[in-house]
Amino acid sequence: MKKILVAGGGGFIGGHLIKRLLEKKYNIISVDIKRKCDWYQIFEDVENIELNLEDKESCEKAVSNCSHVFNLACNMGGMGFIENNKALCMLSVLVNTHLLMACKKFKIEKYFFSSSACAYNTNLQNEASIKGLKEADAYPAMPEDGYGWEKLFSERMCRHFTEDYKLDTKVARFHNVYGPHGTYDGGREKAPAAICRKIALAKKKREKSIEVWGDGQQTRSFLYIEDCVDAVLKLFESNVNEPINIGSEEQVSINKMIDIVEEIADYKVERNYQLHKPKGVRGRSSNNQLIEKKLQWRPRYSLKEGLKFTYEWISKQI
Repeated sequence: MKKILVAGGGGFIGGHLIKRLLEKKYNIISVDIKRKCDWYQIFEDVENIELNLEDKESCEKAVSNCSHVFNLACNMGGMGFIENNKALCMLSVLVNTHLLMACKKFKIEKYFFSSSACAYNTNLQNEASIKGLKEADAYPAMPEDGYGWEKLFSERMCRHFTEDYKLDTKVARFHNVYGPHGTYDGGREKAPAAICRKIALAKKKREKSIEVWGDGQQTRSFLYIEDCVDAVLKLFESNVNEPINIGSEEQVSINKMIDIVEEIADYKVERNYQLHKPKGVRGRSSNNQLIEKKLQWRPRYSLKEGLKFTYEWISKQI
């Protein structure tokens, strides 16, 4: 093997993936559009490059000396960011398209694309208590506007590059990945990090309440980052080319997650529900039948265990 390219290596999942790949003694090129001082994790034994991978020539430069590519690069964030930046999210289609073209040109062996549960049909997610979403539930297509459409279109691009050019592509639909060394403020953070931050700040300032977007009854399943990386590496080393869920089946309401973080923090808060704020679909969780069958993978960390690590890290940061 030559080198592994991690696109979006300065991001949350990218940083954790690089750490694991380094433990396996791989040579890595990490590329991100952000300035290096803004990368969540940066490693000395890695070739770290600032590049805008929306640009075709930049993708060719990044890919040219590699044999394997992980594409984790995109504009994304929590529901507030996604609902207010639809065009910006859709522009990430340029990253996947140009990376795939570069992979074809330089005869890359394997390509990983990070998709999202936002690719699923939103008409199936109108109730708080729903069955886990199976991979086939992405069609007929009606994903989250903007971000979800970009992910679904990019999945199809991967499929056709496998069919037409024999590029070995892997597609993972991530379900709300969280953990330390990620965004916890600024508008791009997701619910677990936001709740940990709000309760940690309330405890520090001795405040009695926090704001909660929506009524707190909306449900999701959340996957701890170490479980996510385990599944990504299993998928990458497999012969699976179809999109596959990487998530947890432990469905909880936002209110329940607040209960868990309150217990971890040993601090109770009142909840000021913001019904006008973006809140996404009413209910969503993963069905893991396919990944259990194909990869024999299950999450190792419960939500409470993962939130404990996440809360402790965020509390130290603030």
